[in-house]
Amino acid sequence: MSTEPPETTQDTEPGTPGAAPEGGTPGATGAGEGPTGSTGADGEDAAGGGSDAGGEAASGAAGAGGGEEPTAQDADSTDGSDEDGTAAQLSEAEAEIAAQRVERERIERRKAEKAGPVESGAKLSGTAADLLAAVRAVESGAKPAATVFSEPEPPRRPAPEPVRRPQPLAAEAPAGPAAETVESVRRVLTEGGAPEALAPQVAAALGEGAGDQLRTDPWQLLRVGGVRPEQADGFARALLGAECGPDDERRGRAVTVWLLEQAALAGHTALEMPTLTAALAQRGVPDADAAVQDTLAEGEALVFQDALDEPGAPARRDDELEEGEERPVRVLVGLERYALAEESLADGLARLINSAPKQDGSAEEWERAAASAGSAADLIRAVAAHGLVLHTGGQASVAEPAALLHAAQALGLRAWAATHGPVGRGRFSALLSGSGRPDDAAQAQSAPGVATVAGLLSGAEGPGRDADGAFDLDLLVVLDAPQLDVETAALLTESLPDGARLVLAGDPGLLWSAGPGRVFADLLSARICPQIASRRPDPGPLGELVSGIGIGELNQVEAPCKEVVIVPVRDAGEAVHRTVQLVADSVPRAIGVPTEETQVITPGHGGAAGTRALNAALKERLNPGPGRFGGFDPGDRIAYSPAPGRTVPGQVVKADAEGLHLTCAGEAVVVPKERVEQSLRHGWALTAHQAAGTRWPAVVVVLPGDAAQALSRPWIYTAFSRADRHLSVVHGAEQALPRAVAEIPAKPRTTRLPALLAPQLTTAD
Repeated sequence: MSTEPPETTQDTEPGTPGAAPEGGTPGATGAGEGPTGSTGADGEDAAGGGSDAGGEAASGAAGAGGGEEPTAQDADSTDGSDEDGTAAQLSEAEAEIAAQRVERERIERRKAEKAGPVESGAKLSGTAADLLAAVRAVESGAKPAATVFSEPEPPRRPAPEPVRRPQPLAAEAPAGPAAETVESVRRVLTEGGAPEALAPQVAAALGEGAGDQLRTDPWQLLRVGGVRPEQADGFARALLGAECGPDDERRGRAVTVWLLEQAALAGHTALEMPTLTAALAQRGVPDADAAVQDTLAEGEALVFQDALDEPGAPARRDDELEEGEERPVRVLVGLERYALAEESLADGLARLINSAPKQDGSAEEWERAAASAGSAADLIRAVAAHGLVLHTGGQASVAEPAALLHAAQALGLRAWAATHGPVGRGRFSALLSGSGRPDDAAQAQSAPGVATVAGLLSGAEGPGRDADGAFDLDLLVVLDAPQLDVETAALLTESLPDGARLVLAGDPGLLWSAGPGRVFADLLSARICPQIASRRPDPGPLGELVSGIGIGELNQVEAPCKEVVIVPVRDAGEAVHRTVQLVADSVPRAIGVPTEETQVITPGHGGAAGTRALNAALKERLNPGPGRFGGFDPGDRIAYSPAPGRTVPGQVVKADAEGLHLTCAGEAVVVPKERVEQSLRHGWALTAHQAAGTRWPAVVVVLPGDAAQALSRPWIYTAFSRADRHLSVVHGAEQALPRAVAEIPAKPRTTRLPALLAPQLTTAD
């Protein structure tokens, strides 16, 4: 434990700089992929939480699983047909007038429908309340159903304008299901004893005819995030009576799909067949093999056979096998959406690797640019000759992609950078410009050549698309690359034109993506393209501490200016009390960092020291109010999740009939009242996954003792590295901290990307 005595008065300063618990220095508790049941938390994921404390063998996590995403429509298509049946293309002016008319009608409808204040939800009791509570535990911060929070795919046709201007974050939800569909589902739910509040989600997941589908197959209720098999079983018994049994084929299929969705939430793109059948047996499916085969036959999942070559040995083609030799394989089962995304990503990466990059600038010009770029020289030389390059390093290494961008633009390339979120965009813009504060909102919007990944894909930011629907650029540098899930990475590579260059840059020690896949880690281990490791160390005591954690060492560091402070606590209640003191008083007074620039990070949402408890205590101290707008008041700090895997910090401005008005990284956002409960939570305290891609001047990491078994090196590394100037550690995890840093790496994920890349690259050779 730290030698600092517990704080007894509110005026006491933060603890002794550099003080460390026995066996190491400060650390964090948490799960690399989401806290387990031992933390008392409900888990952590892309949208900020929602985990199944039960932990399936198939997934290791739980959360929402909302069915298939609807196919994205062509956003720029204005095709119609005239009386002769021939296609007629509207003029740009006509299309704009039509779009404005539709928008005005939509606004008027919304005003009429939302005349009342934002409400927090209906009151329920009994069985319905239990089921709804399970769903809310996921929806309030977990990865929700894909159909609710899906991001649109990039348009396949050219945009009306060659260059699109940055616009405010989209807060509109996808078009909801028809009212009659929702009503039919509501009647079936009532008959089966399930909460009526689930009706919109069920209707969105099942589509047209959802009521009839649900009555015919009650286990389709599992497509709603947060519903568990035992709850769906109770619903089915109420509807089917004696016809309901554990050996029902419908149940076997639904539970199989549910397990695959839970696996995706845990980061897997597929599951090995023995793992899946074992998990089905644990869920009471009598014939697990038959359930899987039935699911495959119905097209609800796909099966794959991936070759298993010996570690370190080159992949061999079938014609290279000796006579009578059988290639070892592993049988995998996965959902179609992730299988297609992974295959598309492999195709796109192979195209980049095996094609010559566009010749922009002579070799001599590239060499001159590299010679004058200092530590970025190796990166520039690699990009000059290759279509795909990986760049690794800590926070200080971000200066090298910035130097690359400057050099490429000087050579005449259309070069862009993309970050994980708007705060990261602002920081990188400030670095490119060489002036201004890294958290300056105006800077975030004014610097050219920098976008967010979501904005780039949606077309709201970035260079727009060319006549073929590809990004209108020559070089794309993606920062925060470990945050890329397989679907986002596939969309990016699909959108790159032939001859373009792609640089994936990031810190491999950070938590992997909240969504399925481990794209950056898979590519690093595959060694199929140049990898440039930065030699720029992160400076100061914080840099020294985090660098040691990255290699499995928890070192004591000298912190003469209180850069690192340990605050020992005995229990969760004291942890909450000390955290509020640090944020509201000690850090602003002793460190000079204002409260609004101090962020709290804790392992999970639930528990006595999770985000819910901490946010409630911080709100009471910093912005007390009744929470009359869906639990929020003007001035509240929030974490806004417009889509799975994306969390944007912001602040509540006001509420009206349109919804809740926010400001997020200097941009105005309006969240409709029906989405407030699903996509917003208070943001004084976040999980490490929510905080990834963002940094703050001061960070308070809370390590409650009940989270000790959930500690991992990536979680600790991510949480500690969010601090720019000061890190306070509210520490109650004792010896679990150094053990986690030294012994507990990231949880493994099952992916197909390395196996998909190997034969394509071998053939190209």
